[in-house]
Amino acid sequence: MNLDQLVTTAAAMVKPGKGILAADESSGTIKKRFDTIGVESTPDNRRDYRELLFRSSEAMKNYISGVILYDETIRQLAADGTPLVKLIEQAGAIPGIKVDLGAKPLPFCPGETITEGLDGLRERLTEYHSLGAHFAKWRSVIDIGDGIPSGTAVKANAHVLARYAALCQEQNVVPIVEPEVLMDGAHDIDRCATVTEFVLKTVFQELYEQRVVLEGIVLKPNMVIAGKMSPQQASVDEVAEKTLMVLKRCVPSAVPGFAFLSGGQSDQEATAHLDAMNRIGGVPWKLTFSYGRALQAAPQKAWSGKPDNVADAQRAFTHRARMNSLASKGEWRSDLEERAT
Repeated sequence: MNLDQLVTTAAAMVKPGKGILAADESSGTIKKRFDTIGVESTPDNRRDYRELLFRSSEAMKNYISGVILYDETIRQLAADGTPLVKLIEQAGAIPGIKVDLGAKPLPFCPGETITEGLDGLRERLTEYHSLGAHFAKWRSVIDIGDGIPSGTAVKANAHVLARYAALCQEQNVVPIVEPEVLMDGAHDIDRCATVTEFVLKTVFQELYEQRVVLEGIVLKPNMVIAGKMSPQQASVDEVAEKTLMVLKRCVPSAVPGFAFLSGGQSDQEATAHLDAMNRIGGVPWKLTFSYGRALQAAPQKAWSGKPDNVADAQRAFTHRARMNSLASKGEWRSDLEERAT
């Protein structure tokens, strides 16, 4: 393990003013996204769409620190034969890779899942590193409902997250540790806070037991937010305050930063919440973004599979990346969104 290299890469991933583009949708997920814009999900269409993002020079150079790729994408070539990984590197961003194999039902825990993919991970990490990946991502999913999450599910998912992180560091790959407490359901913000605190404390205990070096990871947490179906939706300020409260209780200062997931929030909600946290400040970590839909919904709609729309899609992507860049510094304002429409 090259600790200096890991620490340098992790710090670059959460550099102020930059965030991580989550372009690691599985084949099934990207098909659902393309279905909504009337585009067939073929390898060429997936390549063309991601290429337009990676060739968005202003966004990639100024606002994006890294890109999470899917297994197909890290191997793909652009239309002119350039590896997509090289396009990311040429823009000054860091290529990364999703390595988990998805959430599967957890035995004897109805309604709960365990993320799989540890078998053969060391060998896959070695290959991905040779293909240009300098960081990886593993997502564990925790749902809130009647009687869940159970301690069994939380501990099992925390354990696999920690084992994944240790394998990454062994291979000089920075692990993004993503324990996502879902915002599905009707729970209020206080229930989310309680569950998120339990999950994060368990994750960091497991990271300690697996001897993971905290200076060489990036945490990708959910924000503390009410469920989508809750009649009590919290204000932007309350989300920011309670998210920081929970993180202060759980996360050691050795962690260089957080790249928050958007988790189903709208584009502007995810931006506003990140901005509010950075305005509060007073924390030892960098607070930035690692968004998928909250960065890509607008450019996907603008593109709609038509070559003539590439420039419009790139402008839409650049705008969202810039808004979140400002939010990562506590400098976003809602009127900047209005001017762009």
